[in-house]
Amino acid sequence: MTATRADAIARARSYFADGSYLDRLRQLVAVPTESHPPNHKTDLEHYCHNVLGPMIGELGFSRLVLDNPLPQHGPVLLGTRIENPAFPTVLIYGHGDVVRAMPERWRPGLDPWTLTIEGDRIYGRGVVDNKGQHLLAIDALRAVIAERGHLGFNAKLMVETGEEAGSPGLEAFLHQHKDLCAADVFIALDGPRQSLSVPDITLGTRAGVAFDLVVNLREGSHHSGHWGGLLADPGVILAYAIAAIFSRDGRILVPGWLPKQIPNSVRDASHNVIIEDLPGTPKLDPGWGEPGLSRSERIYMWTSAIVLASISGQPESPVNAVGGTARARIQVRHTVDVKSEAIVPALRAHLDANNLREVGIEPIIERDLFPASRSDPDDPWVQLVARSMTETVGRPPNIIPNIGASGPSEYFRQILGTPIMWIPHSYGGCGQHSPDEHGLGSLFTEGLGLMAGIWWDIGAR
Repeated sequence: MTATRADAIARARSYFADGSYLDRLRQLVAVPTESHPPNHKTDLEHYCHNVLGPMIGELGFSRLVLDNPLPQHGPVLLGTRIENPAFPTVLIYGHGDVVRAMPERWRPGLDPWTLTIEGDRIYGRGVVDNKGQHLLAIDALRAVIAERGHLGFNAKLMVETGEEAGSPGLEAFLHQHKDLCAADVFIALDGPRQSLSVPDITLGTRAGVAFDLVVNLREGSHHSGHWGGLLADPGVILAYAIAAIFSRDGRILVPGWLPKQIPNSVRDASHNVIIEDLPGTPKLDPGWGEPGLSRSERIYMWTSAIVLASISGQPESPVNAVGGTARARIQVRHTVDVKSEAIVPALRAHLDANNLREVGIEPIIERDLFPASRSDPDDPWVQLVARSMTETVGRPPNIIPNIGASGPSEYFRQILGTPIMWIPHSYGGCGQHSPDEHGLGSLFTEGLGLMAGIWWDIGAR
């Protein structure tokens, strides 16, 4: 009897129902693969060699555990299954490292390295970020191979172990191993969905640029009774500098920080994204931000900026003195329609034009200085995956031009020349990067079916 697409989807979903997916996830979560501190490198290596590696070996993948070009950081697991050189090749991405576990902050009865199931919730560090998600991709491959006997395409599985530390060495790794990683399309599973009822395809990330505004007028502080009103107050000047960047209602006022032209396909995709107010997520502040844009348009096709921190004087113990310095950290998130290297020069010109020349700008190197990235929503690979997801769940997915945060997408797009797709299977209230991280069994079950349908349809292509 000939196997069908529906058979593969049903088999993939059965892995959750019969507990085999959870058994494998339990093994992955039990390995304490923290990106910080660096003495967890042994655990990262163990994860690749002895835990995840054998799972993909069962599916006929050859395995390499390759050193990071930065030797202080963890390795990269690369599994390869070549069925026919003439077939298209899919590069599947995930990361095995997790953020700090913070066991002392988890709810009583929960342990970050022990899988705990309470109703629809599945608790454990890495359950959604990212062990549970790359396991969805692997078990969906398992189902298609079991039903069809083969995939019908070539698959490469890359699992890095430093994403939570900013993917150190990844760009150099891709240059060094470009041939080993070569593919026709990049598909990753990570992050939260915008809706519990509508699946997502995300096509890139925004870039993050950070800098300090610095007002340094003089050494030391001077008695406010004798010098207040005579000496310039750096706190006041800093406040005016911040006010030159933002309007009272949060609009960005700096020329050059906002996109001048946005492709119609990106505008349409951003406008059509369906977002739900999910449990555990904050309520929006009405009237804040760029007017005339929807919530999704502000994040997926626009620039945002925030004040991360600011200081003047000694807030922990104020003294009656005119201070000499003040400082604020500003972060800007932008799409590919704005160049990162233009952010600071545009601000310098804007501050000068507003008679704020005494305000210095010091660029800050953060862990997430990834370049902005975006694939075309009309790309044939994107449309193939969207059709597949629509057929599986009976409703079209959100096609999101880029998430609001930053990530390594552009490294893959530029170096390997592939379109980029991120297909998340979590939700906004999952506790990602926080205590009590958890996934939803309902989303994992749906995700197994969605991914099996995608792998089946790529093989049928």
